[in-house]
Amino acid sequence: EWLNFFRDFTHRHEDSPVTVRVLSPRFGSQVEACDLPLEGIVASPVTGEPISIHVGRTPQRHIEHEVRNPRQVWLEISDEGIVEALDIESEDGTKTLVLFHSETVDDVLRRAC
Repeated sequence: EWLNFFRDFTHRHEDSPVTVRVLSPRFGSQVEACDLPLEGIVASPVTGEPISIHVGRTPQRHIEHEVRNPRQVWLEISDEGIVEALDIESEDGTKTLVLFHSETVDDVLRRAC
C-alpha cells in the first residue's frame, strides 16, 4: 500500500521545497535538510523495510534520509486541501517530518533552519 501511495505522492509533489526534520526520543529535534526540492519518497513492497526520502537536485546538495522500521504514515492537510506535512513514525517512536513550505509553515521553518 505504501509503495503506491509514495509513488503517487512523489509524482504530485516532486520539486516542492521541503524541510526534513527528525524528532527522536533519544536525540531531540534535528534538521536533516532545509528548503530543498523533493526528489522522491520510496517505499519497499515488503512490510517493515525502510522508507527513503530523497531531496536536493544536485550531487552537492542531495540528501537521502532513511526511515527504518516505519510503523505509521500521516498527512497534515490544511483547510484549503494543501499538504503541509508528511509524518512517518518508526517503531522506536522517532518521527520523520517532511514539511512543505507554505506561509504558515515557512514562518516556523525559517526560524528553525
